[in-house]
Amino acid sequence: MLLQRKYAAGRTGLMKRMLKRTHTSSHRGQSSSWAVKQGDEAAKPTLALEYTFGRRARGHNTPKDIAHLWELGGGISLSDLVQIPITADNVSSLSVVLVLDLSKPNALWETMERLLGSARSQVEKVCAVLQKTGESRSSKQRVPRILHKDYPDRELISPFPVPLLIIGCKFDIFQDFDSEKRKVICKTLRFLAHFYGASLIFTSSKSEATMSKSRSFVNQLAFGTERPKSISTDPSKPLAVPAGLDSFSQIGPPVSSEIDIGSLHAKNPLDLWKKVFEKVFPPENTKERKELKDPAKDPQYSETLIDSIRAQKDQELEQYKREQAKSWKSLALDP
Repeated sequence: MLLQRKYAAGRTGLMKRMLKRTHTSSHRGQSSSWAVKQGDEAAKPTLALEYTFGRRARGHNTPKDIAHLWELGGGISLSDLVQIPITADNVSSLSVVLVLDLSKPNALWETMERLLGSARSQVEKVCAVLQKTGESRSSKQRVPRILHKDYPDRELISPFPVPLLIIGCKFDIFQDFDSEKRKVICKTLRFLAHFYGASLIFTSSKSEATMSKSRSFVNQLAFGTERPKSISTDPSKPLAVPAGLDSFSQIGPPVSSEIDIGSLHAKNPLDLWKKVFEKVFPPENTKERKELKDPAKDPQYSETLIDSIRAQKDQELEQYKREQAKSWKSLALDP
């Protein structure tokens, strides 16, 4: 989800319920966000890129705070669409919310890596353009952000350039996993959240308590409400770790009871955690997935009539994408 006041990457339907009084519409306002999702938490999944906004009344006869949210569905397959909502106009008031499906651990690392990589790349690209043109953003949050000098392990981490929240959804399924597997996932996500200077929260659409706690994290990004201060790191319970309250010493080393870490030949700590995690949860066959990405183009399935209709539909789709890109860019959002 991309929040303009802040920016986010998340899961369809779930993020809408995070902000109170959220409505679907194109609207101007004071804050905005973007979200990318790994799976589907709600009955109605987000298709491609979807815009909504959340409102919060501050008092009688006072203007409402508005948070603009963009949600990207389809997981990593549509990650290139992040270039549409992340622009020079909103990058300085942006936050990212990454929503990961805890019930699919084998896809978890790649999903995180691809989506955050796409978002970071676009943010850095936009910042480079702003720096080149010499535009001043002194009245807004600094991008890339700089952590305060007392931030735990400040010299050892690589903060995401804008505020980041990682949400692990489907905790109701995750809690039935083997305890050792839960421990691996929990410690790995804590490491990733701390490494990127992010907050981490686990939730389930079937638990109002976890939804309410998650909502407080999102509202803090969207409306600048007070940051949650309580922390929960017990693998048997939903995690809740505000940014800056964890540390590498508290997280400890990767869970490796059956793995010889010395044989992994990791290049850095992030690579080590990845290799250990993927030993426990082997990633899906990416080579096979790439080969099957578009079987319609496989010569062995060639059918002249169907292929000609498909080509026409592809052209219509490309035209639709161009029109939608122009439509998003034409949204005049107040900073």
